[in-house]
Amino acid sequence: MSKGPGLFSDIGKYAKDLLTRDYSTDQKFSISTNSISGVAVTSTALKNGVLHAANIATQYKYRNTLFDVKIDADSNILTTITFTEILPSTKAIASFKVPDYNSSKLYKKNPLIDVTATLGSTTISFGAEAGYDTTSRTFTKYNVGISVTKPDQCASVIIGDKGDSIKASYLYHLDESKRSAAVGEVYRKISTNENTVTVGGLYAVDHLTNVKAKLNSNGKLGALMQHEVLPKSLVTISGEIDTKTLDKYPRFGLSLDLKP
Repeated sequence: MSKGPGLFSDIGKYAKDLLTRDYSTDQKFSISTNSISGVAVTSTALKNGVLHAANIATQYKYRNTLFDVKIDADSNILTTITFTEILPSTKAIASFKVPDYNSSKLYKKNPLIDVTATLGSTTISFGAEAGYDTTSRTFTKYNVGISVTKPDQCASVIIGDKGDSIKASYLYHLDESKRSAAVGEVYRKISTNENTVTVGGLYAVDHLTNVKAKLNSNGKLGALMQHEVLPKSLVTISGEIDTKTLDKYPRFGLSLDLKP
């Protein structure tokens, strides 16, 4: 296990996953396969069973550098290069996205470039990320964040949206296996002076079944139940309701994710 910091995307990830991951109000079916050479293919269908997306990903590692190439359904190619230990206790990522010449979407001659970097340890880390559009020569994003992680809890603060938002989150694990947890998040949009507070929880019913729930200050209540029907294969039933407008029907989602 690396003694250095995680990636910038890991800052606040545990809280974000608990509050957003697997919540859906649609019907989704996905199949993932992996080859011996490391090529992964994921196909996803929605509602009527028609193929909605097919993504291909492959990875190659050379010493402290990881090359990750993904091709999506629109023939866009996303290449991510991850460098670890450039300096002691640092990680950095450089990525660029290049649409295919035959893509049905408008082709951009110059790609979008994203760069992220983190500094610190497994306990505390500081990170920053920036996105640059080489066509318009403008920054598409720049964010900074800090996280503190302990065995039973983690906290983070992220300044995002080019300095226009602040998100602070705290997650506490309720058991040693980390299958049950409570989380709180505060999000502030500076330009509009809006605040959103969200609380949520995860509870392991047994070793195959989890339930999650969340509620925010806008009155949105969500819940889901997830069951492992086969090793690494999950079926998820989720729902959402607006408690401030109970006259509207709740929305429900169903997903099946099959993995080898």
